[in-house]
Amino acid sequence: MRYRQFFLPLVLAVVFLSSCHSPKKGPAPSWPSTTNETHPWTRWWWHGSAVNAKDLTDNMEQLHEAGFGGLEITPIYGVKGFEDQDLSFQSNEWMDMFEHTLQEGKRLDLGIDLANASGWPFGGRWIQADDACKYVAYKQYHVKRGRKLTEKVEFIQKPILRTVGTKLKLEDIKFPISSNTNLQEMALDQVRFQKPLPLQTLMAYSNQGDVIDLTDKVDANGQLDWTAPEGDWDLYAVFEGWHGKMVERAGKGGEGNVIDHFSEKAAKDFLAFYDSTATGHNLSGLRAFFNDSYEVDDANGEADWTPKFFDEFKTLRGYDLREDLPALFGKDSEEMNSRVMCDYRETISDLLLTRFTNVWADWAKSHNALIRNQAHGSPAAILDLYEASGIPETEGTDPMRIKMATSAGHVSGKPLIACEAATWLDDHFLATLSKSKQNFDRYLANGVNHIVYHGTPYSPINDPFPGWMFYAAVHYAPTNSWWPDLKSLNQYVTNSQSFLQHAAPDNDLLLYFPIYDAWSERGRSMLRHFGMHTEELTKELSQSLLSQGYTFDYISDRQIQTLSGEKDLIKAKGATYKTILIPTCEYIPLQSMKKLKALAEGGATIIFESKLPMDVPGVADLKERQKSYDELIASIEFQEENDMEVARVGNGFFICCSDISSMLKRRSVYPEEMASLGLWFSRVERLEGTAYFICNWTDKAIDQWVKIESSGEEAAWFNPMNRAIGKAEVKKLSDSQSEVYLQLQPGETLILQWYPYSFDLDNYPVYEQNENKTELAGEWTVSFIHGGPSLPPTFTTEKLQSWPEISDELKVFSGTAAYKTQFSKPSETAAGYRLDLGEVYQSAKVILNGEELQTLYGPSYSLVIPSEKLKDSNELEIRVSNLMANRMIEMDKEGGQYKKFYNTNFAAHERENRGADGLFTAASWEPLPSGLVGPISLTPLQTKTIN
Repeated sequence: MRYRQFFLPLVLAVVFLSSCHSPKKGPAPSWPSTTNETHPWTRWWWHGSAVNAKDLTDNMEQLHEAGFGGLEITPIYGVKGFEDQDLSFQSNEWMDMFEHTLQEGKRLDLGIDLANASGWPFGGRWIQADDACKYVAYKQYHVKRGRKLTEKVEFIQKPILRTVGTKLKLEDIKFPISSNTNLQEMALDQVRFQKPLPLQTLMAYSNQGDVIDLTDKVDANGQLDWTAPEGDWDLYAVFEGWHGKMVERAGKGGEGNVIDHFSEKAAKDFLAFYDSTATGHNLSGLRAFFNDSYEVDDANGEADWTPKFFDEFKTLRGYDLREDLPALFGKDSEEMNSRVMCDYRETISDLLLTRFTNVWADWAKSHNALIRNQAHGSPAAILDLYEASGIPETEGTDPMRIKMATSAGHVSGKPLIACEAATWLDDHFLATLSKSKQNFDRYLANGVNHIVYHGTPYSPINDPFPGWMFYAAVHYAPTNSWWPDLKSLNQYVTNSQSFLQHAAPDNDLLLYFPIYDAWSERGRSMLRHFGMHTEELTKELSQSLLSQGYTFDYISDRQIQTLSGEKDLIKAKGATYKTILIPTCEYIPLQSMKKLKALAEGGATIIFESKLPMDVPGVADLKERQKSYDELIASIEFQEENDMEVARVGNGFFICCSDISSMLKRRSVYPEEMASLGLWFSRVERLEGTAYFICNWTDKAIDQWVKIESSGEEAAWFNPMNRAIGKAEVKKLSDSQSEVYLQLQPGETLILQWYPYSFDLDNYPVYEQNENKTELAGEWTVSFIHGGPSLPPTFTTEKLQSWPEISDELKVFSGTAAYKTQFSKPSETAAGYRLDLGEVYQSAKVILNGEELQTLYGPSYSLVIPSEKLKDSNELEIRVSNLMANRMIEMDKEGGQYKKFYNTNFAAHERENRGADGLFTAASWEPLPSGLVGPISLTPLQTKTIN
């Protein structure tokens, strides 16, 4: 069932019924069914949208064959030499190709998403200055009694010009931006013209507390017609500036101003362009529209204003900000400065949610589509932005950043939570499939269940090697030398997501995100951005919880209002939790504390780290709110109890203590022991019972009993890499705790699934090995079956070496070689044999007697061969693919002909890999180790007796 809000009650019902009427036997475990959404998707870059129907179809068939389930189309900058083939973004011709793609997607069962902008953030040629992003500027003046202001009320915007890889002068650029005919060549990043800014307001404040609005007394020339009355007066003039941010990496027709994300008019004007061009096209089959993060403020200054801000502020915060401009700009008392700044930032947050995100989501619904949204980096309560998204999407490697998206998805019951995977995983041509798997596993272990690769460029099939490439991603494309091995990794992702998508989250606690503390701390800039790095607000606490093995989701103030109680549990739309943990914080809204108290009265336990919050944030009705807050706190009577302060609140509790573990133990919340072993994991609730996704990215094998915080009648192991299934060895400790015997090699993943019944299934093999290792030291036939610049001749050898050590030809070769040898079955009787390949560069497909066993990526290049698969005489084939770096080194030495793009034109990730022209180069690299180096060995394994 697709939607978790329907699925979760069914899960709970089945669990309840099974506990009451548990059958003695049930069906044997099997792999869940798959859809195109359980397969990984990839971002599909359309360079210059220089696409045609034939190559679109050919590209899509290659991606479908490689195991991808869907594509997200993101048009970006063009390719030099293909200008005559570029299609202007969302033109009629572009829409024809988009329509063709959607129809081919239906034929191939490939889902399709579309980025609403060509590049990012949202914007384009059709966005004029009135809808472009804005910033606020101010000037302060002083006038004494009986005097007039002689200085003009004026603010001249300083010019800014930032480009990507081009050298221009501001006079080379016309206003408006859309009037420039060569925007691809210009590659503009930010443009501000020197001009006077529109006055928003002029307010006068006397030392006696009087406030006067002088805006209408300023003439068109900036002269103020006003004589100061009694007192000394400070005047604050607020101006609206043009931020100047341009759409990054835009293709033809998509270049131009970034929109004002705080303006409903700007959002609707931006989206209307798609409506105007979609007419007459069959665009059914589009799943979602995509937004590639906020990223407006990665330029000079911030976009922190909108033309209607004063009116919006008064409506949302309940008072006129114009009367408190000194506090807004940090010139009032410390407390007032803090409170007004908090209200300003909360208003920005509300506008980003209601004037952009919700407007965009409602618009998408009119096209029968969802929105897939990257909210991180926004100056807003990003948990609320993610909740407003049909598919929340994260990126990066910080677990807390990942959890911002997954938490919002869990709390609100989103069936899919996506990620932009493997961005800048390494510098060009160095990323391995092992690093890819590690990157994917980090996402899956932190709640993501819909991986989107970053990414795959559209490339004409006949374009010379290496085809078209993107500047900031792993090259998940057919010209990569390890492309033949990618399908098995895609199948691994599919197998893993088939469990994690058809599930509800099973985390124990909600961790309050105290955003009002961040909003109340002025800092160096007007805005605070969230979700880009580990959040300082909860950094120490959240990292401690994660490292100890506690399972949690973040929750916002807005989300707290949606919670309900059920006995002593806390129910969100998409999940059920045991408690809420409030980190040490200064501020919390009155409504949030009222809701927490109501939950406690219904039976919930609310845990506060060290102490209760001290105050309510903001300015409006402050004394009344503070009085109500103090009365609420006074109604809660705490008693000392074992180094805690405990208050009975109705049927539940408020608990204050600095020892979080002790408080959680009181609520029967225990950490998962596997975290102390360095394992990554995710725990979910499926129709059959609790399931765990477990991966080992330590440098040591795990071979022991592990305590887990769940139970059932029996459990099975599923290996998502080779689809092996077997019954798990378990010891039930209680209805909620068990021990399971876990054997896990470095880099390996297993999925544990509980069932409410017993079943017939062979045990998942658990082995112990002896020291009788047999080295396969015979003759190898090495033939090259894929790659270039040409295929080297076949040769035989008894000494395995890295390719660059063998010949000059192999120094520059990138591709796949098949190593074949014959060997006899070892004489020692064994349950199985561990085949260890020794050193491998970089991936290896193992084929025994014509049967493909598994593809290995490292860090451990070994697998277990069941004894029955070995014959008296055996043929072993190992197909090894290296990195494409060696071939690219030679290309760069010859001039780097592949760097033919507008805009970034192939930037380097690491400074040392920049050439004299500022572009990436591998010309100084030495050839990388490649191929099968070994030694290759077979070690007998015996079935381990587990006590």
